[in-house]
Amino acid sequence: MNGFDMSQLIALAAALGWASGVRLYLVVLLVGLAGYLGWVPLPGGLHVLAHPIVLAVSGFLVFVEFFADKIPGLDSLWDMVHTAIRIPAGAALAASVFGADHAVMAVVAALLGGGFAATAHAAKATTRAAINTSPEPFSNIGTSLVEDAAVPTGLWLAVAHPLIFLVLFVLLLVFSVWLIRKSWRFLRGLVSRLTRIFSGKPDPGVEPAFRLKKSSTGDTPNV
Repeated sequence: MNGFDMSQLIALAAALGWASGVRLYLVVLLVGLAGYLGWVPLPGGLHVLAHPIVLAVSGFLVFVEFFADKIPGLDSLWDMVHTAIRIPAGAALAASVFGADHAVMAVVAALLGGGFAATAHAAKATTRAAINTSPEPFSNIGTSLVEDAAVPTGLWLAVAHPLIFLVLFVLLLVFSVWLIRKSWRFLRGLVSRLTRIFSGKPDPGVEPAFRLKKSSTGDTPNV
């Protein structure tokens, strides 16, 4: 199938699903450019991404998202709006890797791709919401730049080194679940604190989402 072996197809489907939950428009632009410029022979279901109109629209949206994602508060609003966009798009892109000729694999890829997109989106949205409680903007910008770099790196690994990508991908999923758990617990505590303050009850404070604790060897993250 266009020079891809099965391990590459599986890795690419997983990468498209996951990356869509982080930077959907960047995924569409990068994959489309790779096909348009002849860098990668795209599977048939992804050929539409190389159309000039798709490239132009996705390029514009990448430009908008690049700046929107680095403004505290606006990034969380952007994530909220894209909850209904990133997840189904991730499922569709993952399924398109296999196309109609491999219907069973396409359905499986759609289900898993949607799940990977949902996991990535939830980790991104909850983590950024927790970071936005800090008054300084630098952690927000730094996190956004890491996400900008992670997407093309993940897509490249999926095609060039699929087995390495799949191993790292499993670790990334575990880390994402941990991030969701920590960030959600922090946000829930923050909401409870605000509720107590406005109701006139004593305020015991809220534990930071990612707190450093002292150990015999220095500061280590509290997990």
